[in-house]
Amino acid sequence: MHDFYRRVMESLSDAGLPFLVGGGFALSHYTSVQRDTKDFDIFVRPAEYAPVMKVLARAGFDTELTFPHWLGKASCQHGYVDVIFNSGNGVAPVDDDWFRHAAHGKVFGLDASLCPVEETIWSKAFIMERERYDAADIMHLILARAENINWARLVARFGPHWRVLFSHLCLFGFIYPSERNSIPDWVMTGFMDRLGQEMRTPPPAEKTCQGTLLSREQYLPDIQRWGLTDVRHTNASSMTPDDVVQWTKAIDDNKKP
Repeated sequence: MHDFYRRVMESLSDAGLPFLVGGGFALSHYTSVQRDTKDFDIFVRPAEYAPVMKVLARAGFDTELTFPHWLGKASCQHGYVDVIFNSGNGVAPVDDDWFRHAAHGKVFGLDASLCPVEETIWSKAFIMERERYDAADIMHLILARAENINWARLVARFGPHWRVLFSHLCLFGFIYPSERNSIPDWVMTGFMDRLGQEMRTPPPAEKTCQGTLLSREQYLPDIQRWGLTDVRHTNASSMTPDDVVQWTKAIDDNKKP
């Protein structure tokens, strides 16, 4: 399987196509937490997705655009590679900053650029499914890399979704009480000030549900039965209505053993 992953990396490097290694390999680089992974994640800009897949197809791999809003796959009999250009909720597209702030290391003995720690936290922070919840990865990233995190850039990445980051940072202080000061004071006090300002203003009149940015399944009753507006149908996400339908239909397939 590792030979397959090396061939993917070498094919893209030989073609001069930039990519970042993410997933468990980036996590291991930042935290030394090792775990077995069933796939290999590479991240590319949306505009470079098609050229990347053409190169991998010419190299003899089967390719498919699995979900048009964020993910394709390249596979052979030995395994598959996820080629990612956005997040499943359409909130974290791969842009130039992913590459500008990439870390560098070795993957399978090859030089590789790895997803920045800030973008890794950003994309993982929204994964709160019943079967997968990436908070532990975020906690380990902060524990291992707090001094090196560009906190201003990380806060800016979340923008209007700052409560999601704030919730993880609060959780960090619970999990690691002796390390809670690893998070800069200005970050926590800034979020507490924002929270105070929100509490002093009336809530939005429109009844929306932002839970679908965290779980594509668990908040469907809110949308389908209780009439709340799915925030993925607003400019909060890059998903189209068709993307939402396809992403929802795939829930049962992903749960099959």
